[in-house]
Amino acid sequence: MKSIQKTPLETIDLSDETYSIRFMTDAEDLQSSIGEVGLIQPVLLKETPQGFQVVSGFRRIAALRGLGFQEVDSSVTEETDGLKLFTLALHENVMGRGLNAVEKAIALDKLIHQFHVDRAAAIRDFLPLLSLETHEKILNTFLSLSRMEDEVKRFVLEEEVSRSNIRILSTFHPEDRIALLRPLSSLKLGENRLREVLTLLDEISRRDRVRIKEILLNPAIQTALSHGEWTPSQKMEQFKRTLLQLRYPRRFHSEEEFRQRRANLQLPPGVALDHASNFEGKKLKMELQFESVEDLRAILSALNNLADRKELEEILRNG
Repeated sequence: MKSIQKTPLETIDLSDETYSIRFMTDAEDLQSSIGEVGLIQPVLLKETPQGFQVVSGFRRIAALRGLGFQEVDSSVTEETDGLKLFTLALHENVMGRGLNAVEKAIALDKLIHQFHVDRAAAIRDFLPLLSLETHEKILNTFLSLSRMEDEVKRFVLEEEVSRSNIRILSTFHPEDRIALLRPLSSLKLGENRLREVLTLLDEISRRDRVRIKEILLNPAIQTALSHGEWTPSQKMEQFKRTLLQLRYPRRFHSEEEFRQRRANLQLPPGVALDHASNFEGKKLKMELQFESVEDLRAILSALNNLADRKELEEILRNG
């Protein structure tokens, strides 16, 4: 490594991203910091016949250019081994600013496909560096993320998508992933709801041999997503309801019939009635909620009258 030197910014090629792992990193704070106190840590460069290649310091150089600087403090390495240089850059980024999930994915993809690191070595040596568990499944998850579209990667970061949901997304056609972005972003789903929606879409697509982007064109789904007066929660319920109807048409029809019969019963306050899970069997489940003995007596009196209702007989007969 040579001593620190001043390198003209115009001689540095930022378009060569051989060693870059940046994705959605905000340079505004860095630019503000450099503007106030200057550049604290020199960048690392590699000299080429055309000028200089960046090994580490892409964000710093971009920030300096944005501030109108003409040169940068740099160290110029004489190392020629690409893997050693990438490993050096990776260590500096991990220890300096940290990496988001997509940057970890990019790093692992470059290690294996650009620098030809053996998969076993990547799991053993690099997953711990990235604070990831040393499992083949984890490596495959991040490699699949690295191959996704930039719009999907941004969604993964912004919504903090879990690894299990990343794995489901990785099985979708690229056009289907893009088509999903608008509804998923607007619905603001949590991890479990997102997994439920993705699983339903995947199962419908496989069973009916239809693309997910075509499923999303269903009129009921389009109405739910575009309804101007509904809250995201209401849109989500209608979206999920439609997917359940498409995935389990018979069960959905039975559910609708049960809800109507239950509504006809006009149950007293504090009483909930439900069917067996997935309508497996004729048994019904009843839940009572009360705060006093008087409340309980009123509920029991109402239930005693309920036993003679033909609507209850109809529910017991049909499930």
